[in-house]
Amino acid sequence: MPDYSGTQISSYPVQTDFQRKVVCILGLPFDVISTEQAVDQLSDAAHHYQRCFLSTPNLNFAVASLAGGAFRDSVIRSDLSVADGMPLVWIAKLLGLPVTERVAGSTLFERLRVRKDGAEKLRVYFFGGPDGVAAAAAEKLNASASGLVCTGYESPGFGSIEQMSTPAIINRINASQADFVVVALGAKKGQAWIEHNLAALDAPVISHLGAVVNFVAGTVARAPRWVQRIGGEWLWRIWEEPSLWRRYLHDGLTLIRLMTRHVLPCAVMVRLHKPELHALVAARIEMQQHTSYISIHASGAWDERNLTAMRKIFAEATTMPFDIRIDFSEVTHIDSACIGLLLLLYGHQSKVQRDFVLRGVRPGVLRILRLYCADYLVSEQQAAYVAAA
Repeated sequence: MPDYSGTQISSYPVQTDFQRKVVCILGLPFDVISTEQAVDQLSDAAHHYQRCFLSTPNLNFAVASLAGGAFRDSVIRSDLSVADGMPLVWIAKLLGLPVTERVAGSTLFERLRVRKDGAEKLRVYFFGGPDGVAAAAAEKLNASASGLVCTGYESPGFGSIEQMSTPAIINRINASQADFVVVALGAKKGQAWIEHNLAALDAPVISHLGAVVNFVAGTVARAPRWVQRIGGEWLWRIWEEPSLWRRYLHDGLTLIRLMTRHVLPCAVMVRLHKPELHALVAARIEMQQHTSYISIHASGAWDERNLTAMRKIFAEATTMPFDIRIDFSEVTHIDSACIGLLLLLYGHQSKVQRDFVLRGVRPGVLRILRLYCADYLVSEQQAAYVAAA
């Protein structure tokens, strides 16, 4: 069952785009999208006042999300989730997934900053960062001709989420008429602050981009592009901020464990057990509405080649806020794209605070979910039952 802690229903319509092309990597959904496509999506959302909660998971996000809970679910509930870390791109390549490009949050901000497409400038609000840094970032941003203008900033210090979410603070942000709220409070606190205040914030685009405020202010230098391309930005960050070495060491050791227990076995499975086309053609899915819940029954093998019917059923099932129960007892195979679609449904159900239940999962399918670190989609009781069978 989803973790609802810290979740609010947004003042924007609660919508989930089941046409998003997403894949599952280490238990998180990632949009298959290029940097330029992501820039376009953010720009369109800002100009047309469409809510876009952007998450930029890197390896540290993925490692922290393994513990589950509200932090992991905040990424799943995002409207756009991009791979902001070369290790994630390398893992995608090993697994044969179409995530071929690192889409860094700081790069997205810079592309919006230098964008010259004739559109009205986007208004930015900096929230967070060390004392004085947000003010310096605002001054530098406004001193240069760009596609962004800072209309407000705040350095709230080190209080609790509630202390940083007073009506006065939210009113100041909304009064700035910002199109894009850039949060810099540390990954976990930043994601939690966004979800806590999402319903009250008027800005259409919101994201935790921790290093952006420092980069814009000039207090921390970003790695040269050639260092970014070879995946060495973490070494540069340690050089710039030595206190980060413990975090990178912990994440690196965890990555080694994940590679041996999940990624490499998953890569072997992907290459050895790709379903034949006839198995995909035979796959079926149907939905039935009951008084207080919706049941979905699927059968056969599912992968990126035959998900159209599943996308349609999930979209229909979420037109009303009902509990959703999915019967997978006749499903023989799923892939990363299918898991990604299940994650979108899981996230939608948590946003509207209704149950998501995946049951009847066969041992082989449960093993696939475990290799992708997504077996939390299955209830603990059923996972224990399958393991004992």
